[in-house]
Amino acid sequence: MAQNNQKKRVKIDKPKIRADFNRFKAADLENEESYVYQAEMRDAEIANIYVEKMAFEQVVFQNTSFAETAFPYAELTDVLFDHCDLSNVDFSHAILHRVELKNCKLVGTNFSEAALRNVIFQECHAKYASFGFSNLKHVRYESCSLANADFYESEFKQAAFEACDLNQANFAGTKLKGIDLSTCSFENLMVSIENLAGCIISPEQAVGFSRALGLIIKDSQ
Repeated sequence: MAQNNQKKRVKIDKPKIRADFNRFKAADLENEESYVYQAEMRDAEIANIYVEKMAFEQVVFQNTSFAETAFPYAELTDVLFDHCDLSNVDFSHAILHRVELKNCKLVGTNFSEAALRNVIFQECHAKYASFGFSNLKHVRYESCSLANADFYESEFKQAAFEACDLNQANFAGTKLKGIDLSTCSFENLMVSIENLAGCIISPEQAVGFSRALGLIIKDSQ
């Protein structure tokens, strides 16, 4: 019997979204410790809002932009962001469970010290996004730009990077055992030598890793 060497894909539980949501407005987010349940926001703008411990459950954001917005310690459960601009939004210390981000702009978005469970980033532009000190379990990045993103001292468990741009991403202090980067592109990564064991890369990517380790590759000729 032929052996099946195909790598099993990381399983992600998608958001449980209803179809009959009520609309809500940015003004509904201005109360401290607010809670938004079974609602949607489409073609809207949220600006200049800071709310700690915001809770979103079964919520859809579509074509929504966020400016000068911070939701530290937020809880997001069964949430979909579709074609949204979340650049520089503060989600530090947040808890994300069954969250999907599709075609979103996440430049400089702050997920530091957050806990991500069953989260999918799909075709997102997340250059300079911060995931430092975050805990990621059952998380997948699909065809995302993560150039210069920060994963400093993050913890991965069942995390996957598929066809992503990881150039200059920072994985210092992060254990990469079992993490498959073979379909991703990068010229250089910031990594810790002691945490590289078990990381899966392609032969071509070995050059990028050698640069990260400060090695010089000499032409055999």
